[in-house]
Amino acid sequence: MGRLESKIAIITGAGSGIGKATALVFAQEGAHVICADINLEAAGAVVKEIKENNGEVTALFVDVADEKSVIEFAEQCKEKFGRVDVLFNNAGIDTAGGKLHNYSTELWDKIMAVDLRGTFLVSKYIIPLMLDNGGSIINCSSVSGIGADFNRAGYNAAKGGVHNLTKTMAIDYARDGIRVNQIAPGTIDTPLIEQILGEEGARKFKKSYELVDPMGRLGKPEEVAKVVLFLASDDSSYVTGESILIDGGHMAYTWPGELLSDLVK
Repeated sequence: MGRLESKIAIITGAGSGIGKATALVFAQEGAHVICADINLEAAGAVVKEIKENNGEVTALFVDVADEKSVIEFAEQCKEKFGRVDVLFNNAGIDTAGGKLHNYSTELWDKIMAVDLRGTFLVSKYIIPLMLDNGGSIINCSSVSGIGADFNRAGYNAAKGGVHNLTKTMAIDYARDGIRVNQIAPGTIDTPLIEQILGEEGARKFKKSYELVDPMGRLGKPEEVAKVVLFLASDDSSYVTGESILIDGGHMAYTWPGELLSDLVK
């Protein structure tokens, strides 16, 4: 306990899933958590839960894809806190769009705006609040930024961009005392799955994923949050420019055939 004592920590997309789990863990470890979200009602529910456990927390609105909104958000952070010690660029969206020749340009632009441009914008305007004292930035990429998913060109490309943006940020700011790393989760059991696939589609997807995942299950948001905590804390003081897979071993093999062979009649 206390690994983030007195730290000011921003989490974008803090209203649900990985963001919510990380906000709860950060608060338990002593941080004042800024729950930043486009959905203030969802962020407010997280704030309520943290306060019930005597944590320090603030909810602030931000649309990470809108530069004006991000500027206003950064100004609020500066006015209220004067500095930021930890930034978790977690906000993101995902949906299937079909093969590239059928892929909607509108969908491409929307995903790029949130997942890649949003990471750029929030970092751009929050880094000045870290320059005096240093800090830690954690970007949320995905296994889809290293491999790829069917019918998701926009998401795959955006998360691939986050992967290399992380390395760029790491070398640019290492001598300013700012460490920059990324996590690359596999499929984590969050509300996003049902939002994308619907209740029945999510049920089928989860069962099929269990068959090909070496650990035989989806990850939990709390498991991701603990890795983010490591990267946010001084426990990772000599770690920068790194990507940590959180996927139950999913990316460790090239062919799932042997995992499935006992199901073949």
